[in-house]
Amino acid sequence: MASPKGTEIDWVRPGSLAEKAGFKGGDRLISIDGNKVRDIIDVLYYGQEGGASEVEVIRGNQRVLISLPSDSPNTLTTELSFKPFKVKSCRNNCLFCFVSQLPKGLRKSLYLKDEDYRMSFLYGSYITLTNLSEEDKKRIVSQRLSPLYISVHATDRDKRNYLLGNKKAPSVLQEIGYLAKHRIKMHAQIVVCPNINDNATLQKTISDLYRFYPYVSSIAVVPVGLTAHRRKKLIGFDKNIALQTLEIIEKFQSRFRKKH
Repeated sequence: MASPKGTEIDWVRPGSLAEKAGFKGGDRLISIDGNKVRDIIDVLYYGQEGGASEVEVIRGNQRVLISLPSDSPNTLTTELSFKPFKVKSCRNNCLFCFVSQLPKGLRKSLYLKDEDYRMSFLYGSYITLTNLSEEDKKRIVSQRLSPLYISVHATDRDKRNYLLGNKKAPSVLQEIGYLAKHRIKMHAQIVVCPNINDNATLQKTISDLYRFYPYVSSIAVVPVGLTAHRRKKLIGFDKNIALQTLEIIEKFQSRFRKKH
């Protein structure tokens, strides 16, 4: 039997209505009321209060239908836990990537460079929007996966793609514009690298993002972090660069607070 899609149940709360209904650890949940399940987000979406009555699971080589009693509206979301989904990894080669600046020999999970909109929605991980498919975009809009956390760095496409180490990266303004058009809230982040995306480029980036307010709800400006294990040449912050950057930010802050 081909490996089914869906999401695997890791644990069923003992003595719960879910256990009495027939759920077992190891079951792979594949549909809720006829809606296909891909991951935990679908479980949360279709299994919300009052939103689920019949669930299909794969158990071994069998498909099993489980009926949910009407007096247990939160069974799927409170009485079951699920194994993590496989996270989409980052295809960029960012100039300042902190993961790439780690020493060797640390635990494996520290070297994961995630670029997954689901992790952004569920846990607040920052993504660059460089690997979204049309199907991903439609899902974000239809299931209202909001807010998302976006690593922007620069709205100038050439400079951004240079920072990302990805010449084929799409225009971040187009991607943000699509999400804003569909009323998806976003929190943006700019990692400032001196002599690349500071000063005039930083001002342009903040101004460009402000056009999408209130859907771009916040902008975090972060100084580049450098370690002794980096392999790429980058200039760090000194006092003068820090003061110049703060001056730019404070002018925008004053303007935005006054207006909003």
